[in-house]
Amino acid sequence: MTDRADEYVDRLVDEAALRAYLEAELGPADSFAVERHGEGHSNETLFVEWGDRDLVVRRPPPGETADTAHDVLREYRVMHALQDTAVPVPETLAACEDHDVVGSDFYVMARVPGDVLRDDEPERFADPGARERVGEELVDTLAAVHDLDYEAVGLGEFGRPQGYTQRQVDRWRQQLEWAFEVTSDEREVPELDRVGDWLAANVPQTHPETLVHGDYKLDNVVFAPGTPPELAAVLDWEMATLGDPRADLGWMLSYWRDPKDPDPVVEDLANRFVERDGYPSRRDLVERYEAATGIVYTDDRFYRSLAVYKLAALGEMFFRRHLEGNADDPMYPLMEDRVPALAERAGRIIDGDEPL
Repeated sequence: MTDRADEYVDRLVDEAALRAYLEAELGPADSFAVERHGEGHSNETLFVEWGDRDLVVRRPPPGETADTAHDVLREYRVMHALQDTAVPVPETLAACEDHDVVGSDFYVMARVPGDVLRDDEPERFADPGARERVGEELVDTLAAVHDLDYEAVGLGEFGRPQGYTQRQVDRWRQQLEWAFEVTSDEREVPELDRVGDWLAANVPQTHPETLVHGDYKLDNVVFAPGTPPELAAVLDWEMATLGDPRADLGWMLSYWRDPKDPDPVVEDLANRFVERDGYPSRRDLVERYEAATGIVYTDDRFYRSLAVYKLAALGEMFFRRHLEGNADDPMYPLMEDRVPALAERAGRIIDGDEPL
């Protein structure tokens, strides 16, 4: 680990304070170790060995962030509410608002064994039948999220579902403006203005109202060990709220690739292995989702271009954090070129050049 990386980890956690907190909450342990998980690009994830238990601590990154972008206690609240439902989530253990422990809000959950399919598929899934089941599990679990009676699990006040889609367009434009306060000194991204204007003019007037995850995609779920593929947990609920389920589906579809697709504009964010024989197409996923939920997926160009617009906004926020020295993620400086590429992709979806 580099000196800079060591310094960044020191900003994330006071190990002595965390150990004292865990002992008070969970009881003593004969071993303790902390390791930063470097795969995520938003909230920070720390793997913690606590005796014979494997834990995860989630906290926001250090430094200034845009409004509500890293609300880990909100993430904890929704996962805690889902503990005994059809939606698989990790076991929640503790939440803390005392900044004297690690310097921010944080929460603790059990680590779920299995695989996150990010860079490739595990060997046990490398056949057409297993690949088909991966896509089915992904869609069926999203359907379970959207079918949930959120009132019954205590999430009736978790958001304002009416007007959600319009607020998404407004919110992500505001997030971009926050990022541009710093990043525009390096370069500008005029295509994002065109995309934002088109989205504002094409917001669907009505939409269903459900619990939405906000970041639902293949590498935000865990598949259990063994076969056939079984989705064991949905992770990364930091943007969950009540709103438009079609926005969740459009987000998931914006990451899912078909063999006919052009090369991805950001290779690191593309699950290219799902182009292999056996994985469902985007249309297959939509048809299964509609059959499971009764929700018709309309306005595809809007929802997928909104997804890429949001991804570009996140990238621009990452770029600001890099410029301000508030991140140690090697992807963040790459956003100088990748956000403009994402903006161009959103424009192609709007123009019909990347059909469903």
